[in-house]
Amino acid sequence: MSTRTLIRGGLVITAAEELHADVLIEDGRIAALAARGTQAAAAWSADRVIDASEKYVIPGGVDAHTHMELPFGGTFASDSFETGTRAAAWGGTTTIVDFAVQTVGRALREGLDAWYAKADGKCAIDYAFHMILSDVNDRTLKEMDLLVEEGITSFKLFMAYPGVFYSDDGQILRAMQRSAANGGLIMMHAENGIAIDVLVEQALQRGETDPRYHGEVRKVLLEAEATHRAIQLARVAGAPLYVVHVSAEEAVAELAAARDKGLDVFGETCPQYLFLSTDNLAEPDFEGAKYVCSTPLRPREHQAALWRGLRTNDLQVVSTDHCPFCFTGQKELGRGDFSKIPNGLPGVENRMDLLHQAVVDGHLTRRRWIEIACATPARMFGLYPKKGTIAPGADADVVVYDPAATQVISAETHHMNVDYSAYEGRQVTGRVETVLSRGELVIDQREFTGRAGHGLYTPRATCQYLG
Repeated sequence: MSTRTLIRGGLVITAAEELHADVLIEDGRIAALAARGTQAAAAWSADRVIDASEKYVIPGGVDAHTHMELPFGGTFASDSFETGTRAAAWGGTTTIVDFAVQTVGRALREGLDAWYAKADGKCAIDYAFHMILSDVNDRTLKEMDLLVEEGITSFKLFMAYPGVFYSDDGQILRAMQRSAANGGLIMMHAENGIAIDVLVEQALQRGETDPRYHGEVRKVLLEAEATHRAIQLARVAGAPLYVVHVSAEEAVAELAAARDKGLDVFGETCPQYLFLSTDNLAEPDFEGAKYVCSTPLRPREHQAALWRGLRTNDLQVVSTDHCPFCFTGQKELGRGDFSKIPNGLPGVENRMDLLHQAVVDGHLTRRRWIEIACATPARMFGLYPKKGTIAPGADADVVVYDPAATQVISAETHHMNVDYSAYEGRQVTGRVETVLSRGELVIDQREFTGRAGHGLYTPRATCQYLG
């Protein structure tokens, strides 16, 4: 049965334009837009009318970097695909791209199938997968081609975590050469893990065990060096490169220099690097453990370079790297040894609101907010224009956003399955009011009306951001 929804009276904001328009949704897709007051808009009728007066009407967010149920450091990320995607919806995100993990010595296919099984029938919003390559060899390189054909078009490699996910320069080069041929995009965790492990060992020998030392040993220069090295390897391979969770001014400078040469090099940062700092890592009584993630939080002075990079498009995307671990029983595994604290922060529910606060604060324009949170991640990872915009034919993933409402971020009220908030007590201006996923109400006037299993697996095209 055909269902029609009409969103009336809002300011429609996409990466390209802002217009006062009514939006007609039919059978899960955007059917048409019409400027307010026109004859076309006046003639529309619908089964359901949503009043968006004084509100923004924006595309659902695309969070291209999440880790639901990720095994790490002897435990698992505390959000399941069910709880994590529900929290994402509350925060105005309607698509996530999570990471399937290859186990060393096993096939990519085995890891991918395990993640398909974890997510199947559980998600409240649509989802896709990247593939983590832990073991680059002749067999897995051939498998990359097959995965690209079935819509897994990006592959993450790690220059960090020796003995777990680490790839050496030769393996990285081979994977990049393969992606240059098959159209895949290499995503890089750029930190010099070999050198970091030496500094970790030395710090622990000196009795420096508190969470703040996690940030001190993971040096800015070792992020910048790895970023530089990844860029040069990509140049040798003739492949595009996407550097994840960029946190340091010197790493942004490496990306900017490469882009100034016309190279297809892209960068992502995360809200934690824009809003938090080493001050949080240094909080007393082991509270700093809540903020342990890799790349680590940096001194506050790095934030200006990240905001500037977002404005100049040397950084193109803000994702969350959502990888939550409860403080009680999980982060506490690292009491007395910071290297045993599970790495990761919760944030999938907070990204759209924090970035709107950045608009209020003057760091970003409204259209740039939508560009870095919706349109570019969709283009970067082959989901556009199905996702990331409001245009005829696009999926009806639409958020009615109240730019004037204020809220206080807190673990008391969030929907992520984690016992603390990284942004506890922070007041922000702007709040999600209503969320549609493929035309279905998931959040209706601040009430969750979605369900596990509504979200569909979404195969992806190759990167649409090139050229």
